[in-house]
Order: sequence, then structure tokens, then C-alpha cells
Amino acid sequence: MAPHTGQHFLQIPGPTNVPDRVLRAIAAPTIDHRGPEFAALTTEVLEAVKPVFGCSGPVVIYPSSGTGAWEAALVNTLSPGDRVLCWETGHFATLWSELAGKLGLEVDFVAGDWRHGVDPEALAERLRADRTHAIKAVMVVHNETSTGVTTRIPEVRAALDDAGHPALLLVDTVSSLGSIDYRHDEWRVDVTVTGSQKGLMLPPGLGFNAVSANALLASRTARLARSYWDWEPILLANERGYFPYTPATNLLYGLRESLRMLAEEGLAAVFARHARHAEATRRAVRTWGLELLCQDEREYSNSLTAVLLPEGHDEADLRRVILERFDMSLGAGLGKVAGRVFRIGHLGHFNDLMLAGTLGGVEMGLRLAGIPGKPGGVTEALEFLAHS
Repeated sequence: MAPHTGQHFLQIPGPTNVPDRVLRAIAAPTIDHRGPEFAALTTEVLEAVKPVFGCSGPVVIYPSSGTGAWEAALVNTLSPGDRVLCWETGHFATLWSELAGKLGLEVDFVAGDWRHGVDPEALAERLRADRTHAIKAVMVVHNETSTGVTTRIPEVRAALDDAGHPALLLVDTVSSLGSIDYRHDEWRVDVTVTGSQKGLMLPPGLGFNAVSANALLASRTARLARSYWDWEPILLANERGYFPYTPATNLLYGLRESLRMLAEEGLAAVFARHARHAEATRRAVRTWGLELLCQDEREYSNSLTAVLLPEGHDEADLRRVILERFDMSLGAGLGKVAGRVFRIGHLGHFNDLMLAGTLGGVEMGLRLAGIPGKPGGVTEALEFLAHS
């Protein structure tokens, strides 16, 4: 690649660009993780993160990726041979279900088309049919990063309630927390899983479990093997402001700063900003004559947009042209939609001018890559941004 001037546009749906304030916080000197200054940091962060989850109970923080937090949610609540119900909403739902199988769980995997979220009516039907309550947990990805589809979690909870089923509700919010409205307590989620590298505006490296009282109760009898992921020693150490192992001190500095930024803007304003940028992006896509992968407007993601290319065109070629010519990275198609779909990330530390530049790069790239369509998507998006 030829040298580029200016700033690289990282428009994948995570890891996202990290704000300067957070980078400066992370660059602070490392402190003694057994000393009083660290205890104060831990106490502050564990309390400040709760409003982002919409929870009043404990949040467990691991030095890990979101995949580690997936595993933690399972091993702390379930036993070998337990049955879990999963929905094929995309690549990450598929990976989580595969992880469950590797841990020795019995996985009921409901096939999907990668263009819709969990069907609440079909979920309720399956739960009503489970008269012996063999299903111990329902695993749902809130916002599928591979497809730009957001499952309606309140309706998932309603399906569990309507069926009178006691299964735990485990929800992945890796690409939604801090970007899309989410309410752990109100929606009675038992374990909410997320990672640091998207809406929380940090580099990768922290995994999270927000835990309900029911989940804590389940953890007392769960028999899947766990050591590093065990909630109990972490929660006990957290009471004094510490961890039972070496924590990611500098990422916790960054988390403290990113939580301050979210609080300063206000979560309602954060969610509204993401919704506005997502709608502007969708208007651009439609103007170009391209198709959104998500087919239900109730499920449009506000943190990313997945776009289908016409038959005979490869998203890898488009992304290569855009990277080489405009120094911008877009998300690749994953799994079943590899080669057909590219993804535009518009989440995290992001504003109108950054979106305008992103969509400008996409529109120029579509033309250079020879993909049929109409110009004017950027103009349509700017009109919306100017008047909304």
C-alpha cells in the first residue's frame, strides 16, 4: 500500500477507535494492584459500570475477550449435560452455541436465515413444549455483529414469561452495550455478556458478566468445571476493591474514563446519537440501490449496518479498493455471508463528520469497484443529518 496522510478511518464494527481521553488514561503509570489506590479505582469502576448495563447487582470484570465472558456465563450457571436453547441469528450466535457444545452442554440450535433476530412466538412455542423444563438456559445475541440485526430482548423475556418457563436468560451485548438501549434488570436478564472494544470505547481486553440474583443462585449448584472464570472468588475480592489474580490495571483506568464520558453525554443521548447515525447510513444504502441484510425494520441495528452486494460482486474486492485508495477499513462478511456482505461500523466515539467521511469513502469505493448503483447516498445522509 502507498503511504497515506491524515487519519485512518476504522469503520469496522469493533474494535472501534479509542478516544484520546481514554488513551491518555490508559497511559498512566501502573500502580500496585494490592494497594489502596487500586482498591479505590476498582470500587469506582464497579459502581459506575452498573448504569450502562441497567443493573443493580454485581458486574464481574475479567482480563479477557468477549469469548471469555461467554464461557464465564455458561460455566458459572450450568452443569454437564444441561440443555440450552440457541438461535442461529448469525456468526457470533453460532460460535457461542459451538462453545456451549464443547463444554459438554446439550445444544438445541434453531436454524435461522441470518436476516432476522430471535422469533419470540417460535421461542414461546418451544418453551411451552418443554413441559419437563429440560431447557436450563436460553442464549441470545442481542445485536449480531455479523448481520446488523438486533433481537428484541423484551419480547424474548415475554416469551419466557408467557410459557411459564424457568430457564435462565443469557444475552450477548458485545456490539450493543453503550450503543443501543439495554436494560438488564428491567428485562430480567440473568447474565449479560459484553466486551470492552465497542460501545465502551476501549481496546480489546476486558470481558464482563452482569449477574442476576437467579444466576448467582444457579452458580451454587452449577457443576461445569471452572477456576479462572469462577464468579465467587472474584466477587469476594471485589468487596475489598481487589481481584484474586493480576488485573488489567491500565484498561481499568481507561474504563473509568470511558464511563465518565458516557455519563457526561448521558445514556439517552448516546443511544439517540447512534440511532441517528444508523438511520443516515441506511438512507445512504437505499439511495445507492443496495440491500440491507436485516429484513425487519424493527430489528435494524443502531451500531452497524450490514450491506448485501449484487450477485457477481465480492465484498473483499470492495473493501480492498476502499482501504488502498482511502485508508478506510470496513467490516468483512463473516461465515455464511462471507463474500456477499460488507459492514459499516458507526458506533462508539463517533460524530456527524466522521460518518460523512465514512459514507463518502464507501460511495467512491462502490464506483471504483464497478458495483452497479446510483450516486447520491452521501447527499441523502447529509440531508437527514442536517435536519434531524
